[in-house]
Amino acid sequence: MSAMTGKGYQPQDRLWMLEAIGLAEQAGAAGEVPVGALLVRDGAVIGRGWNCSIGKCDPTAHAEIVALRDAAQFVSNYRLPDTTLYVTIEPCTMCVGAMIHARIARLVYGAPEPRAGAVTSQLQLTEQKHFNHRIEVVGGLLAEQCSAMLSHFFRERRMQSSRGPKPE
Repeated sequence: MSAMTGKGYQPQDRLWMLEAIGLAEQAGAAGEVPVGALLVRDGAVIGRGWNCSIGKCDPTAHAEIVALRDAAQFVSNYRLPDTTLYVTIEPCTMCVGAMIHARIARLVYGAPEPRAGAVTSQLQLTEQKHFNHRIEVVGGLLAEQCSAMLSHFFRERRMQSSRGPKPE
């Protein structure tokens, strides 16, 4: 199914995205890029994650990957069919690949990622015919709120770097 913006939402999607936003806020409070992800199956959360690449010195510790790992441990299986992944920003190439391998059924994301988004912005990986799994995609849920978090985070970072190092 192709990516949609502002359409295809289910009644519970807003509540789950608000929880993902809460996870993104935790990432931001820890000095990480504020992205949160939540994996849901049958109305229950089975995985949570937020960006922690900086703190863990791990380039793969994106919110989506952390949530997938959490869920896989919870259900004792690397395949996660019949699940919906809620993430505050459009996933990158690495995260889309992991979602395909995990057999995620549905992706609901908040803000588009114009530089590295691999669902609609730069690449349309979920629409590639050579993959043996398709993910239903719905984008743009609470996009303004998700985007504002990221803008605020990077604005603060720029302000801190323009002040220079603190005197000792």
